[in-house]
Amino acid sequence: MANALSDKERALMDAYWRAANYLSVGQIYLYDNPLLKQPLTKDHIKPRLLGHWGTTPGLNFIYVHLNRVIKKHDLDMIYITGPGHGGPGLVANAYLEGTYSEVYPNISRDEQGLKRLFTQFSFLRRRRRRSGNWTAGDELAFQQIPQSGEGRGGFAHPSPQRLQDRQSLHSRPDQP
Repeated sequence: MANALSDKERALMDAYWRAANYLSVGQIYLYDNPLLKQPLTKDHIKPRLLGHWGTTPGLNFIYVHLNRVIKKHDLDMIYITGPGHGGPGLVANAYLEGTYSEVYPNISRDEQGLKRLFTQFSFLRRRRRRSGNWTAGDELAFQQIPQSGEGRGGFAHPSPQRLQDRQSLHSRPDQP
């Protein structure tokens, strides 16, 4: 095939996809030992697992291939997914490309940042917003935000203050 991927392209995409899958699994399952420097023990596993592994490899597969097509054809496009349990995959890709650490500098691109990335996933999901809504947290690509008036239904774009409030959730010194 004339437009087939080169061996180098295929190897790089496979490595990226495997890295995104590992970061996704880490967010779902790992509480500690993010680089697996020690043999895995029960103490390294989260006591309550959130997220679904089953959706994640497919989302990561689409992400890596869309990146290839975007770069190849210089496309202006966005990958939108619905709310759900594939959040670790989207976070993993944002972390790999550096965007996540730019927005949340306390999730650095080193071992300590990786531990925070893995640890925060299950704990942020359980946080209750002051509006009374249970949310999936900022680690997913969607958030319910009530319109002004807190009690009214519907959704609205977040105000700059709400965005700032969300960012402060991720930069508190008491977080792991």
